Amino acid sequence: MKRVAIIGAGVSGLLACKYSVEKGFNPMVFEAEECVGGIWACTIESTELQNPKQGYQFSDFPWSSSVKEIFPNHTKVMEYLESYARHFGIYQYINFNSKVISIDYVGESNEEMESWSLWGGKGKPFCSKGKWLVEVQDTKICSRKVYEFEFVILCIGKYSGLPNIPEFPPNQGPEVFNGKVLHSMDYSAMDDARAKKLIEGKRVAVIGSLKSAVDIAAECANTNGAQYPCLMIQRTVHWTLPSSSLWGINIGYLYGNRFSQTLVHSSGQTFMSSLLVALLAPLRWGISKFAEIYTRWKLPLKKFNMLPEHSFLEDLFSCQTLKLPEKFYDKVEEGSIILKKSQNYRFCREGLIIDGETQTLQTDVVIFATGYNSDQKLSNIFKSLIFKKSVIGSQTSVVPLYRHIIHPRIPQLAVIGQLGLSSLGAAEIKCQWLAHFLDGNIELPSIREMEKDVVVWENHMKKYSGKYFMKGCALFTIWYNDQMCKDMGCKSRRKNGFFAEWFEPYSAMDYADLSLSRHSSVD
Repeated sequence: MKRVAIIGAGVSGLLACKYSVEKGFNPMVFEAEECVGGIWACTIESTELQNPKQGYQFSDFPWSSSVKEIFPNHTKVMEYLESYARHFGIYQYINFNSKVISIDYVGESNEEMESWSLWGGKGKPFCSKGKWLVEVQDTKICSRKVYEFEFVILCIGKYSGLPNIPEFPPNQGPEVFNGKVLHSMDYSAMDDARAKKLIEGKRVAVIGSLKSAVDIAAECANTNGAQYPCLMIQRTVHWTLPSSSLWGINIGYLYGNRFSQTLVHSSGQTFMSSLLVALLAPLRWGISKFAEIYTRWKLPLKKFNMLPEHSFLEDLFSCQTLKLPEKFYDKVEEGSIILKKSQNYRFCREGLIIDGETQTLQTDVVIFATGYNSDQKLSNIFKSLIFKKSVIGSQTSVVPLYRHIIHPRIPQLAVIGQLGLSSLGAAEIKCQWLAHFLDGNIELPSIREMEKDVVVWENHMKKYSGKYFMKGCALFTIWYNDQMCKDMGCKSRRKNGFFAEWFEPYSAMDYADLSLSRHSSVD
């Protein structure tokens, strides 16, 4: 039996474990915390799902009928993930309080690996004489132990672990500030009582514009009201949605069905398909404008100088759109939240000074909701300097992962959740594909061909996602899933009937049992 390690017991780790067990493996899962759930285990009290729960569920494990909310909060999501882990017997494979310090590939020289034309030498998951040494620290007693595995699956996530903190010139950063400065990661890790104590009766400033920023700002407003308004500073304003529908139309019917894929170019398109994309360009533009007009009508964006300078479509492609907390702009109207847009700001003893303004913004607590350095986090786990360098993206390129899973130059390793759409459904089809691969049912192309494929995908991201291409995900989901299904020998068209196939939104439920079944007819 080949030994498989899974690092992380968030959504991706649970799925990787479940599907590898189905293929007869006996994986060992290492989780640094005391529970499953990953980012959902460390989030603020008011956080809810961004999408309706039907769009965030396992293909073979629907939500309990007792959950009535359309957008369950983080407590309900955690209960759902824990139920999934219990139902499929995943807990028995997890080592909690086990933090992976490093992984080191041994048994193959760098010179030998550089000579390979196929991944791992033969394009198979277990074809090399190399092994992974996984160094694990018990977080309770601080002891360390090294384990040996033939394959490692990294499920460490891109929204945790290594916060991205802005840099400041000397004497303009947090060091000159008399108040408290922390990252949203630290705030989310607090229990509800400690978090409330930190912000209650305080002048809080939140730096950021995406989901964690608006959630924290709303939580501060709920706690303090207009007496101590929460200041929210955004460098880039993104499109926000008051709900998951536009004028009563579920956004999935506009962007989550197969017809929406005909609005964008894809790899290997025929001339006729490319021509169709060009002919439908006005429709693509029209749908984007439809969303912008609706959002401007529903929310006072112009009044508060919160109109984005780019299109709704660009934000959607790069997963920068977000659903606002309930009555967010009501809190802005009443003065509980103060919105500021500025490219630059600096600290002083009493608070913050925004470029172009002379008055100090009096502040007690500053919370950076500025995201995470996921590439560096991924790099840090490797001992090899060569591997460290090869997984770091740049301002002009992403981490090179074939099918968003396999690094062409790192053998016997898979990465889940680092690139592309990071939803539950996306993680599930990746883990089903990986289970097929581990079982010997998928053959990889040459290293060079894999690297070319990575470039093709990246170019598509750049074409539609603009400067946010590194976060690109939406509107390519079905095309990506089609490729994964074909790799697995499964039918890529998953719905019954012409209308359903082309116009109903796709969800994880449409991709149930891909790891168990293979079809003779492949689209």
